[in-house]
Amino acid sequence: MSQTISPESTSNTARVNDPQCGSKVELQALLTSVGTAPLTNTGWIKVTGPDRVRWLNGMVTNSVQGLATGQGSYNFLLNAQGRIQGDGYVFAEPDHLLFETGRSQLVHLLALLDRFIIMDDVELEDMTSANYGLLLAGPHAPDILHRLHLQAAPSSIPAFTRLDWRSTPVVVLSAYSPLVPRFELWSKAETIAELAAEIAAMDITQCTPAALETLRVVEGTPLFGVDIRDRDLPQETGAVRALHFSKGCYLGQEIVERIHSRGSVHRTFGGFYLEGEAATGGLALSVDEKAVGELTSVVNDPFSTREAQPQTESQTRLQAGTQIGLGYIRREALAGNKPIHYHGGIAYPTSLPFDFAKIHKEHQSPSSTPDT
Repeated sequence: MSQTISPESTSNTARVNDPQCGSKVELQALLTSVGTAPLTNTGWIKVTGPDRVRWLNGMVTNSVQGLATGQGSYNFLLNAQGRIQGDGYVFAEPDHLLFETGRSQLVHLLALLDRFIIMDDVELEDMTSANYGLLLAGPHAPDILHRLHLQAAPSSIPAFTRLDWRSTPVVVLSAYSPLVPRFELWSKAETIAELAAEIAAMDITQCTPAALETLRVVEGTPLFGVDIRDRDLPQETGAVRALHFSKGCYLGQEIVERIHSRGSVHRTFGGFYLEGEAATGGLALSVDEKAVGELTSVVNDPFSTREAQPQTESQTRLQAGTQIGLGYIRREALAGNKPIHYHGGIAYPTSLPFDFAKIHKEHQSPSSTPDT
């Protein structure tokens, strides 16, 4: 879940990761073994009342009424013009619904949702302070759960299981992750502290927010407030897992259906290998000096073995393949087979997620072997 593993500080501006972002050891653990980190950037909204399912189903882009207990779905909240106002995961409980989102979105989403409770028997409650979380991510994460006597397996959809650990309830949530298994453990503060101590005793790699941010970019998961803004349309983000086309009416549905019927949007979200001067999120992409898109997130290539050239007062030159990024680009620019420029360099488009098996090796210049 992108919104739950991102760094604690997020803003509504495009992001560039610090040049010293997360150690290679941490990212190597996340991609090939297992890493752990506290979940401090997650917000929880509890939705109760007899009308909760019908009402929330009419507010979000994915199906709520089709969820069985313990199942979840990724959703956007839209305005009447179909623009994304927030995102999160809805989970079904027997007598209530839970909405998991980024902590930075809580105030806005609570106000947005409350505004649409009119004649509905629905109540909203901020449950963030009652939930403490811990992340386990990587191919060996299921093995660590087994050693903790928490029996849970990765799921093809977001889902949680309620278990007992030392006579204390623990929620084990199998989270969305396009590259490696990812689990969230939720309980009261004391229990999460004990679990964290048990995991630390296993010599599991502790991961920094910067390493988790790099993993997010490698996976190609857009983050609301950085890659997804309130002017973006759902299909532009590539996150079609947030959309359900037969669930019934919801706010902003007409625009989503119109785009779906048309078959495509004019621009799309994707990944880029960056060659040239150090890039930052927010830089425009251009072809023949005409704007065709923008970078939204940029991180150092986590597995590049090349060294950056010495800095000057005005610029930092980077060898090919030492940065990767996410962003939007017009479809005709991808089809045109012309160089895509950002200020100070060239962006080579690639499919998402990034092929970390490929970038684990020493980079060949994308200019000679572009991945399109």
